[in-house]
Amino acid sequence: MTEPRILLVDDDPFVTRSLAGILGREGFQVATASDGLEAAAAVRDRPFEVVIADVNLPKLDGVSLLREIRRGDSATAVVLVTGFGTVEAAVSAMREGAFDFLAKPLVDDVVLLTVKRAIESRQLRRENETLRARLRMPAGASRIVGSDPRMQRILETIEAVAPTRATVLLTGESGTGKTVLAREVHRRSPRWSKAFVEVNCGALPETLLESELFGHARGSFTGAVKDRPGKFEAAEGGTIFLDEIATASAALQVKLLRVLQDRVVERIGEARPRRVDVRVLLATNRDLGEEVRSGRFREDLFYRIQVVTIDVPPLRERPGDVPILAEGFLERFSEENERKVRGFTREAMEALVRHTWPGNVRELENVMERAVVLCRGRSIGVEDLPTSLTTGGAPVEEAGSEVLPLKVALEGPERRLIENALTRNGGNRQKTAAMLGVNRTTLFNKMRKYGLLHRREGAGR
Repeated sequence: MTEPRILLVDDDPFVTRSLAGILGREGFQVATASDGLEAAAAVRDRPFEVVIADVNLPKLDGVSLLREIRRGDSATAVVLVTGFGTVEAAVSAMREGAFDFLAKPLVDDVVLLTVKRAIESRQLRRENETLRARLRMPAGASRIVGSDPRMQRILETIEAVAPTRATVLLTGESGTGKTVLAREVHRRSPRWSKAFVEVNCGALPETLLESELFGHARGSFTGAVKDRPGKFEAAEGGTIFLDEIATASAALQVKLLRVLQDRVVERIGEARPRRVDVRVLLATNRDLGEEVRSGRFREDLFYRIQVVTIDVPPLRERPGDVPILAEGFLERFSEENERKVRGFTREAMEALVRHTWPGNVRELENVMERAVVLCRGRSIGVEDLPTSLTTGGAPVEEAGSEVLPLKVALEGPERRLIENALTRNGGNRQKTAAMLGVNRTTLFNKMRKYGLLHRREGAGR
């Protein structure tokens, strides 16, 4: 965890050197400024947990500095110091939003105690903001669904990594839901109330992408008529998601490595580094190991971004999730399009489960939106699905064909999934239950329901 940052502001260098020594020995990161304007610029450039400032400062007095800080970051604790301590001055400072008020001569232990109290107060405020943000979230806000054991393990990994600052790399085929998973990491993190900024690195040319990520200074190139912050600065305090990271150029990879290592960015046309507090998530549909071996991706950046790697399986490898996802998309698109479509015919659901889904979850999402829009009845039939899903043996329903409730329509695909899992595990029920993500009692009841108890169970019973 990064040590708390303290800014000391006083026009007396002896005071700042003395306090810097005391706080530095306690493990704090300490910066100094000799006047109010210098301090205000320092606070704009990087965040500080605590600012200790003399009231009588040149160029910008301490109370004006306090007001400036309050406008930019209300979570920064400001402690004002004066050589003429009075009750009236203390009350006035507290009304302006100061955390505390100290009188000179300063006592070392009192300064340390005040700083520690200020940091605890800041942390508590941030935790309360995160809690309030979580409480405002609607129930069931997560869009990640699925019973496949691999997806369950992915959710467990997200739950463990979300509260940290660790960089996460999401890998897998296009359309598997890497963006949804990245949003879930952000949603479950303490940064939830801050921005989630998404950048598709493959959608922009190299020069434009660099400006988009890091910003630029006025006059740095033709058309740069004013200073412009980049996406990293826009994500301050929150999360930035870099999709298709394998497409980044060699020059851009160098800059990304610096951001990850030093937490600083430089706008195009500026030599001044700006500190950023940003959580970085990345995604790719390429084999980055192969990209490194071929020389297209920096090895040092590769190892730097794979702190935690989450490999998302394609939809064809988890057919048991198709009915669950399809039902979720059906409900969503029915509501969005004000349609009263409530279920699937048995033939339609079997066609969905049988399809190999080369476009993964994104393809299923598009198919379901199309089906809801074209559906003329109350349930999705095979006639509402693209021909690519219904060719190859799927019978087309005739007018008046039986429409079954979703629970009944799912029984056929569910029975086949259980049969296939039993076959793959040699009839071993414990392994089969683990593969399907259910307990043995549930599996036994399902087998009894579908008449599968006659199957011989293998070793490891």
